[in-house]
Amino acid sequence: MRTQTWQWAATAVMALGALAPTATASATAPDPVQKGLNALVNPDSVPGALASVTDREGRTRTYTAGVGDVATGAQVPRDGQVRIGSNTKAFTATVVLQLVGEKKIRLSDKVEDHLPGVLRGDGIDGRKITIRHLLQHRSGLPSYVDYLDEDIHPYEPRDLLARALKHKAHFKPGQKGKWEYNNTNYLVLGLIVEKITHRSIAQEIDRRVIQRIGLRHTYFPAHGDATIKERHPQGYYQSAAGAPLVNATEWDPSWAWAAGQMVSTNTDLNRFYTALLDGRLLKEPQLKEMQKTTPAKYPFPKGAGYGLGLVRTPLSCGGVYWGHGGSMTGYETRGGVVLKHGEPVRSVNVAVTTQPGQTVKDGMDKVVDEVLCR
Repeated sequence: MRTQTWQWAATAVMALGALAPTATASATAPDPVQKGLNALVNPDSVPGALASVTDREGRTRTYTAGVGDVATGAQVPRDGQVRIGSNTKAFTATVVLQLVGEKKIRLSDKVEDHLPGVLRGDGIDGRKITIRHLLQHRSGLPSYVDYLDEDIHPYEPRDLLARALKHKAHFKPGQKGKWEYNNTNYLVLGLIVEKITHRSIAQEIDRRVIQRIGLRHTYFPAHGDATIKERHPQGYYQSAAGAPLVNATEWDPSWAWAAGQMVSTNTDLNRFYTALLDGRLLKEPQLKEMQKTTPAKYPFPKGAGYGLGLVRTPLSCGGVYWGHGGSMTGYETRGGVVLKHGEPVRSVNVAVTTQPGQTVKDGMDKVVDEVLCR
């Protein structure tokens, strides 16, 4: 996801308080998850962190570290809402694959079949790009994120797409050995969902996913709504290492749309990925297609594979876990579900309250790995 580069003059008064209370933390001997979160926070770069771990029986433990508001020193709210960034892609992909299961669309369909004349440009032709190409980031479309304005304001999806189409394709659709993570793919998927269903992508995600499995703290913000509805830690933007932390909690998220606009909690993300992997959201043929991966590169860990909106990541103890992760101005999330005999047995999601550097991202991945390797 995009790291925004607006230059802001600001002064942040930093005061890292004591660890916020958690469901399981011990003041004398924090467990490995708490220890991992403690290591992530830093008063100069990562104010707060929070995590949720859910076992096979649905028992959940939540954790926090750092502060939720650097101006007041307020605690990180346990299982507070955060912007989940590219985890939104997994929700969008689920809706698309549900439509495949309903025979309203096929993975082999061309974009042209549903959005005639929309994808045209230098090396860009919607008659050659399939739904599968979009879902798996193999379309070669240029990224609109590289051409956003410097100011913060609401965007319309068609405007975002127009910015991408002014530029040359990065490679031919489905070209062997080519893969590039790109929000434009999921923007087009969102437009296709809306064309087929005659409802907004937000409405379809809500009725097909959120309501179906009872995600009580998850939603797709309305256009122009930059607030976060429930208890949440503040999210921060830092233009460079050592620069002041600027509160970016309510910066407009519409630039991410079907690729990254949603809000949720760590526990709701655990519920979502568990329900997805245990077959409550997709029919078996579509879930199997979703889990067919191609080698993925940045921003995913070494050895990761990208399916149809779902990422397979290797574990240090052997095996893999399934999830996605997300990066959005003010927040970063990591996590997923480990399976045993094809059934979800443990899930974890971790969030921090800024878009951190690679060292912190590696630390988040380490916490996830340690939980899922138990």
